[in-house]
Amino acid sequence: MKSIVSKSLKNGMTYLAYRTLVKQLSEQNSTTGNEKTEDLATFTKLNDKRMNRWDKTLKVSDAAQKKINEFETKVTWLVITESWCGDAAHVLPVLNKIAELNSYIDLKIVLRDENLELMDAFLTNGSLSVPKLIMVENETGNVVNTYGPRPSEATSLVNRYKAKYGVLTPDFKEDLQHWYNNNKGQNIIDDVTDMLYELQSNFCQ
Repeated sequence: MKSIVSKSLKNGMTYLAYRTLVKQLSEQNSTTGNEKTEDLATFTKLNDKRMNRWDKTLKVSDAAQKKINEFETKVTWLVITESWCGDAAHVLPVLNKIAELNSYIDLKIVLRDENLELMDAFLTNGSLSVPKLIMVENETGNVVNTYGPRPSEATSLVNRYKAKYGVLTPDFKEDLQHWYNNNKGQNIIDDVTDMLYELQSNFCQ
């Protein structure tokens, strides 16, 4: 496991490099990933706009910033994603904002289809779901936690809908995007700051 993670970390790009890539692909009507379709290219273009919006408007409360600043263990956040993923367009800007607020956190991004060995090691209920955040302690190389592909409240919404209807319909997916817009990244901030607090407590024991 460590060797797989270590190899992928070497391939990781910064958030700025990822945003530059998505912007370029959007302008070229293209997408990341092995499958190149018009629909996926359209999603990439939409996600570029979504990330632009969150990069400019995302707010982190003073209380959340305090929790983030209290984390004092050097870690790397390795995120698996693809440009066409709607959930990733909402989650990644929040993760980047949190990482920017704490110098102990280094954010790296890799593409799923170029890192399938890594993805296979971090499946969600057997699926290749992205985005997936892998938290790696720098000193030991150990994976200390994972997060994703969705924040806790969105995961509950998805699970309830699947239990009732079996599959996620286009209407539900649209409703989920509205949920992300209305929540403004706060559920992700709460989830991740809680994880940081728990991790810091464990490291201090």
